[in-house]
Amino acid sequence: MKLLEGKTALITGASRGIGKAIALKFAEEGCNVAFTDLVYDDVAKETEKEIAALGVKVKAYASNAAKMEEAVEVVEDVVKEFGSLDALVNNAGITKDTLMMRMTEEQWDAVIAVNLKSVFNYTKASLRTMMKQRSGSIINMSSVVGVSGNAGQANYSASKAGIIGFTKSVAKELGSRGVRSNAIAPGFIVTEMTGQIPEEARKAWEASIPMKRGGTPEEVAKTALYLASDLSSYVSGQVINVCGAMNT
Repeated sequence: MKLLEGKTALITGASRGIGKAIALKFAEEGCNVAFTDLVYDDVAKETEKEIAALGVKVKAYASNAAKMEEAVEVVEDVVKEFGSLDALVNNAGITKDTLMMRMTEEQWDAVIAVNLKSVFNYTKASLRTMMKQRSGSIINMSSVVGVSGNAGQANYSASKAGIIGFTKSVAKELGSRGVRSNAIAPGFIVTEMTGQIPEEARKAWEASIPMKRGGTPEEVAKTALYLASDLSSYVSGQVINVCGAMNT
């Protein structure tokens, strides 16, 4: 039997990159998938087709994860359309990297809103359903820079560190209701976003990683699959670094 047979997952920011890899991995394991992105464009439509081809139910939503009312609307529709909500993956995120001296208030606010407030929004919107079911797995995408910090990423690091504190608090609040909450902290993952980094800087990153390579979105997705499934039924309040020993 497949690990997520008959379950439903909602994944934010999943048209591409790590979010898409998680959606496809879940679908391979029998999970029905709802996913969001800022717009329902050709990229989202293509992702929707790829998931549907795996034989599960899928629905894409255009939603700004930073807005509470949109999160509530999406979750209500998912529960109505799919009948349950078994896993929530808070994956939506942006970067606006610059040194602290140059960082504007707008750059700070935008990253905190999309990366951190969105996690509050979708978690809050999903809780009633999960508590009623007395089951559910919340998976929040943090980052190794949320654990160790990084020059030029004060806003991003703060948002990802905030996710870790939020994850642990929710796990303590909801453990008695059968709801689990964990975070994944990816290291240097080769995606469209990291593809914009100059080659020299990318090689320097890879050289600093004990495993001497960047990770793949699929490797992060496998960890998300573990946390969404019953394989991790007694795992809650944890941060799993997927970083090739970059941050130990």
